[in-house]
Amino acid sequence: MNIEAIAIDDEPKALEVIQLLSEKVPFLTLKATFTDAFKAIPYLQQHHVDLLFLDIKMPDISGLEFLHSLPNKPKVIFTTAYSEYAVEAFDLDAVDYIMKPFSLARFSKACTKVLDSISGPPKYIFLKTGLEEEKVAYDDIHYVVSQGNYMEYHLTEGKKVVRQTLLDALQVLPNQSFYRIHRSYIISLEKIQKVSRTSVWVKGNEIPIGASFEDIFAEIREKLIKRP
Repeated sequence: MNIEAIAIDDEPKALEVIQLLSEKVPFLTLKATFTDAFKAIPYLQQHHVDLLFLDIKMPDISGLEFLHSLPNKPKVIFTTAYSEYAVEAFDLDAVDYIMKPFSLARFSKACTKVLDSISGPPKYIFLKTGLEEEKVAYDDIHYVVSQGNYMEYHLTEGKKVVRQTLLDALQVLPNQSFYRIHRSYIISLEKIQKVSRTSVWVKGNEIPIGASFEDIFAEIREKLIKRP
């Protein structure tokens, strides 16, 4: 399968890097690049685009605003020098969020995630505990809690502690199934047992909803209501 992509960044040198790295990813074809996001709109309207590489801080419109304005959104990888927009980017269903300057390995990993999301996402994750990596099904993950530089994955049977940040966890968990509802918690939508205005219950544990995540909670509540 071949992924057809375009890139939008107000810095020509950043586009040159994306072009160079794209040539080294065998399943990726970079069809066009734009330094002006508005000039990309006609292309998006007239051509099939699987993937959009998108900068965030641009002079006329932010990448987040631009993506939000698109009626038909391709898969998106944000390419940026700013880490503080990651949560909002993943709320817009970005496949990945890579920090400049990025290596070929990191770029290729992000592109592979797009390929997997198009061809069908994996149903498991590998969690590194000590010197070993253990395969864990997404369906076995109930919620994840941040403990500094470690994450606790609470599973159907027990838990796993992994050296990982919360941002790392957000990048590897499918964002259609897992939601961040607090600065320290990510929950599985399917594992929610009950909800109140300020909390959700998962695996018998009450998990608070952060004040800044109330909009996300409203989306969760809507999905729960619509769920068969």
